[in-house]
Amino acid sequence: MEFGDSMERGELWPLLSKDETSRDYKEEASSKSYKVTQLPHKPSDWRAPAIILGFECLDSTAFNGIATNLVVYLHTVLHGNNASNAANVTTWFGTSYFTPILGAIITDTYWGNYKTIFVSLVLYLLGMVLITLSPFAAAATSVTNGAQILVFYSGLYLVAFGSGGLRSALLPFGADQFDDNNPLDREKKGPFFSWFYVCMVFGSITSGTIIVWIQENIDWALGFGISTLCIALALGGFLLGTPTYRLLMPSGSPLKNICQVVVASLRKINLEVPADSSLLYEANDETLHNSKQSKLAHTDELRFLDKAAIINGSDLKGSNPKNSWKVCTVTQVEELKILLRLVPIWLTSIIYAAAYTQINTTFIQQGSVMNTKINSFFVPPASLVSFETVGVVAWVLLYNKYISPIIRKQLLHGSELSQLNRMGIGRFLIIIAMAIAALVETKRLDSVRNSEVISIIWQLPQYFVLAGSEVFSFITQLEFFYSQAPDSMKSICTSFALLAISLGSYLSSLIVTIVAVTTTTGGRPGWIPDDLNDGRLDYYFWSLTALCAFNFIVYIFFARYYKLKKVISEN
Repeated sequence: MEFGDSMERGELWPLLSKDETSRDYKEEASSKSYKVTQLPHKPSDWRAPAIILGFECLDSTAFNGIATNLVVYLHTVLHGNNASNAANVTTWFGTSYFTPILGAIITDTYWGNYKTIFVSLVLYLLGMVLITLSPFAAAATSVTNGAQILVFYSGLYLVAFGSGGLRSALLPFGADQFDDNNPLDREKKGPFFSWFYVCMVFGSITSGTIIVWIQENIDWALGFGISTLCIALALGGFLLGTPTYRLLMPSGSPLKNICQVVVASLRKINLEVPADSSLLYEANDETLHNSKQSKLAHTDELRFLDKAAIINGSDLKGSNPKNSWKVCTVTQVEELKILLRLVPIWLTSIIYAAAYTQINTTFIQQGSVMNTKINSFFVPPASLVSFETVGVVAWVLLYNKYISPIIRKQLLHGSELSQLNRMGIGRFLIIIAMAIAALVETKRLDSVRNSEVISIIWQLPQYFVLAGSEVFSFITQLEFFYSQAPDSMKSICTSFALLAISLGSYLSSLIVTIVAVTTTTGGRPGWIPDDLNDGRLDYYFWSLTALCAFNFIVYIFFARYYKLKKVISEN
């Protein structure tokens, strides 16, 4: 299977996404989360997608140049303790992945992609400048003061809002540059998504190796300055490319339909839902086509919401509703039902994300107290995040070359693993990853008692298994939410997949705080003290292992009874 061909079918993870729930990603350019009015623009120009791909390289390099080594900076420069550093990092990550929801709503309702990207870049650049200034302030005194902390965290959260706005708008904006009415553009669109992911990985590897090494071995300010320069170049390139862009402007909120269904069903709370669902109101095919919506089949679940589609004598004028807040279509009702069915699956992804975020906190803290010298080269603990990225690629190749053919032939009689199957595998693998981290930490503590320090190489298995978990769970999860989302809410639902990462980071912060409070009573150092040699980080990892195992069981229950979206007719 060709990489570009798989992306043309709309699969966010091209080498893994082969099951029946995949949807045509060509719908992305039509921005189905809202109706669009196309402004006058120049014919399709290869320069516009090229600028956006370069933009993504710079954005990924800059963001990861801050994020990858953040927990180390908080400890070595701002002199925070391990528990608070872990909580602060996960809180910031949570905010960074919560803001795309705000960005998606603003983009789809008011600003459009271009303006959202521009405003986000300005915030992003201002935040990067403040972060770059922080090491200079810290170098002027050996004691961290409130002003230094204020400058650094102000910059950090400006970056969170700026990068969140970019996540909500940059990829859809790239898709807008291809005209679906042009066969040549349709052919180019698939490879664009492939290259977008490649650029994202390239930025992550660059920051996780070169920038992290500069930060720890030369100067923090220089490392942050390189990230700032990346965003400055991105802003300049983005503005210079303005004449080449195709622009689509939004007209209406994708959340309006949800509110209309809720209000209409409450207004008819005393009415009985007819046994024959054909008596419920549904727009004709032409109306649905014009609104770029697919007609959804009626389901018997959550029948209270069907009240919104009950027709009273005064509700219609001809075949159209007089007031959309009094009567809604069956498709509108089913869209809300789809969202509600997604909630249990989405909730399990929050706990998964809470465990996964250890890659940016406790994994790095664990590596910091290990022997980081390999032969004559010192490996910054945060650089192993780049190994995890390489592991993702390795897992994709393993799955495509060996795992998938074996499963398809031996277990599924020619069929492919569904998205729900793959997310389940990802949730199982993270249990293994947390258990390996716990075992490694136990071995490390045993070696400390024997006055030895084990090599950071011992961490590689947990990073590798976590990479497999990411392939099966995180990336498939994005595709799952996209494919199951109502046509009018593709962008919003994809952003909700990112929101799970945000809430998982917040949950991780809460867990760390609870552990710090409950394990430091009676003068004990606690599980995550400043000197991990006096703590029991392995107990913390075992706790996460148990939490992930519980989450896996809950996921299996809900996934078993999940009903896939049924479409009667495409728009």
